[in-house]
Amino acid sequence: MQVIMKRSPEVSSINQEVLVLMAKAALVLVQYLATYSFGRGSGKEKKAFAYSDSSNTAEESETSQFLADILPKKILASEYLKILKEQREEEEENANSDDSAEDEAES
Repeated sequence: MQVIMKRSPEVSSINQEVLVLMAKAALVLVQYLATYSFGRGSGKEKKAFAYSDSSNTAEESETSQFLADILPKKILASEYLKILKEQREEEEENANSDDSAEDEAES
């Protein structure tokens, strides 16, 4: 925790009491997230906690949405590659339409 806090340029020194308090706050947050996710997740029937339970909670719960980037839903590599390909095609189309608009403006 101390290493993370010292990476901030605004922090010059860290009081030991603050360090303990931040560690306790992080622990409480993780416990809450795990308990909430387990209670609402699919693993409750199996008495097992799954990554998908936490990622669903981060995406669906208003209070946990700040974790959505940290706990993304898992996707297959093939799905990810398909998404990347679609994004590149869209970027190329946008670039081509921008070029044709510039050519028309010059005429």
